[in-house]
Amino acid sequence: MKKLVIYLSLYCIGFSSLNAQKIDRQKVVQRHNIVNTKVDTLSSLTVGNGKFAYTVDVTGMQSFPEVYKNGVSLGTQSEWGWNSFPNTENYTFDETLKAYDFNDDGRKALYSVQLKESERNKKAVEYYRVNQHRLQLGNVGIELYKKDGQKAKISDLQNINQKIDLWTGIITSEFSLEGTPVKVWTASFQNSDKIAVKIESDLVIQNRLKIFVRYPSPTGQFLDDAVFYGNEKEHSTKIISSNSTQGLIEHKLQTADYFTQLYFTEGKLLEAGKHYFVYEPSSKNKTIEVSVEFSSKNPKSSKTLFADAEKESTSGWKSFWESGAAVDFEGSTDPRANELERRVVLSEYLTKVQCGGSNPPQETGLTFNSWYGKPHTEMHWWHGVHYALWGRPEILEKQLDYYFRSFEKAKALAQRQGYKGVRWIKMSDNDGNESPSSVAAFLIWEQPHLIYMTELLYRDKKDKKVLEKYKDLIFATADFMADFATYDKEKNRYNLGKGIIPAQEVFPAKDTYNPTYEVAYWDWALKVAQEWKERLGQPRDRKWDDVISKLAPLPVQDGVYLSTESAKDSFTYPKWMTDHPAVLGALGMVPESPKLDKKIMKNTLDIVWERWNWEHTWGWDFPMTAMTSARLGLPNKALDALFMNIQTNTYLKNGHNYQDGRLRIYLPGNGGVLTTVAMMLEGWDSSKGEFPGFPKDGTWKIKAEGFKKMP
Repeated sequence: MKKLVIYLSLYCIGFSSLNAQKIDRQKVVQRHNIVNTKVDTLSSLTVGNGKFAYTVDVTGMQSFPEVYKNGVSLGTQSEWGWNSFPNTENYTFDETLKAYDFNDDGRKALYSVQLKESERNKKAVEYYRVNQHRLQLGNVGIELYKKDGQKAKISDLQNINQKIDLWTGIITSEFSLEGTPVKVWTASFQNSDKIAVKIESDLVIQNRLKIFVRYPSPTGQFLDDAVFYGNEKEHSTKIISSNSTQGLIEHKLQTADYFTQLYFTEGKLLEAGKHYFVYEPSSKNKTIEVSVEFSSKNPKSSKTLFADAEKESTSGWKSFWESGAAVDFEGSTDPRANELERRVVLSEYLTKVQCGGSNPPQETGLTFNSWYGKPHTEMHWWHGVHYALWGRPEILEKQLDYYFRSFEKAKALAQRQGYKGVRWIKMSDNDGNESPSSVAAFLIWEQPHLIYMTELLYRDKKDKKVLEKYKDLIFATADFMADFATYDKEKNRYNLGKGIIPAQEVFPAKDTYNPTYEVAYWDWALKVAQEWKERLGQPRDRKWDDVISKLAPLPVQDGVYLSTESAKDSFTYPKWMTDHPAVLGALGMVPESPKLDKKIMKNTLDIVWERWNWEHTWGWDFPMTAMTSARLGLPNKALDALFMNIQTNTYLKNGHNYQDGRLRIYLPGNGGVLTTVAMMLEGWDSSKGEFPGFPKDGTWKIKAEGFKKMP
């Protein structure tokens, strides 16, 4: 009998392992490798390491940056590369401030806004919006020459065949010029801000192929596409040292000073024009290698070429893909399955390359500037949460370093407005310096994000070290949130507002109070902060509890949740049905709570779905809607939301989420896809069964491993 039990046990173990076959991750990833066979300025490819990124055209380098200006621009950006223009008029930040008393409580809170009262104030505002700005570090491309000695244009390239191997992070680019083939391999180092290429072509022997480094000027505009070559006299470049296998260039701007170290196969580095340098290889061999490192300090690294980059990239990407979670939809008959898997894999790649540093990323990552290159903390939820759900919390934890660096400035902002704790700055540089904005100044939905993200870190291993590391940040955040709520004596409750702009940014601050999403999020986050107190053996905070118990109810009218209590016409006035349908975030992004009625939220989803002006939305609105649908037990609707045929829900060939001609890439959309798919696969704390966000009609064949539940 004992032997029979053992045999049966072994049989069950074998059967179980058969049904839980590990995913062939390399196969899943590589079936979404990108191939370009023609020039498409929206199909640029990027290599990088999360702190540094380099985006290339069909030549595998940045050979034609001006052609790609209005596509996915050919940027070279880093975390450290920032600059400021001189403050020649001695503007002070105080000149951007305006006092408001929204609730007639005698509070003269100072907000940094886009003032229009005087010309000097307007210019002060503009100065602090523009400065600091993130730099485009330099164009690094190939100079190609035709037989007649003329520089080749991109239209002269033929037989284009470019491929990125996502598993290794290496791009291989092939093309020909006047019948002569060129092959380029491109890779990024994973531990330094450095790329390397290998080029093979008879054009080298014919002295018709060179490598250039060109330094654009910062635009000082909302966008910086790495092709502004004006203001030549306002920055300087020079060769510091060079010989037959290396060259070092220094670039000085108004406040930035950085270096470019090149190592190369035998040749020479020459200054060929203003801020323009060329590596001319010797004509002895048709194969050359070049590495290019950007550094804020004079780099003292040893010589490295393509083989070193190839090894580092291959190893680093293999480690990434084999870590954390994975999903395989192969065999599904739903026609959307392969496209969803493509969006997932490419979003994993792009967010790792563009967003894996020690700060919240900017919305366009490390490709081109939007909002002067500054990160937005209200977007950090979309940039960061997916890492924890995909079993890669270490990347999220690295991003959270920003909150320690900016703590004192966030505390000063709260004090300036008469509040306790810290008010996290919505739009800042990586040092936490505030930027004036008549929208950003009044947003509040970024405040609970840190509580949400650190709670995910704690849930990963239930490690008390996480509580100790972040407790001061969490408690200061909760102090502000509790103090910010305004007590309404007449109704014996706490309100959020007036004086806020919700995540749906169409509502004016002076009139707006109790937006549904923010009230639900405030309630959840304050409760979690109290749980942190209890986990650490500390007494609950009385003020937090008072706010939790008396926080305004979610505003309801005619059986649906209003976008804000102050907008009784939430679903009849056209303007209120544009921008983010953030009311849905109260169940989706925010977990279910006793404050929320799921039947009312179902009614709200229905009316939003039917009446919303979806043409005026953003990339993360579709994942948010999908999460709400999934939590309401509507998996088909969740998928319909993810695949809504709207321009801002477009995912380009290279995986980027296209918004419009201004924002050709939008990484919160990619983060939203990853967050939502993880939630639909693994579920949330109150979900039941396997893959609760997917239909059980037999059209989805799913293998998933390594995911973490959402709260």
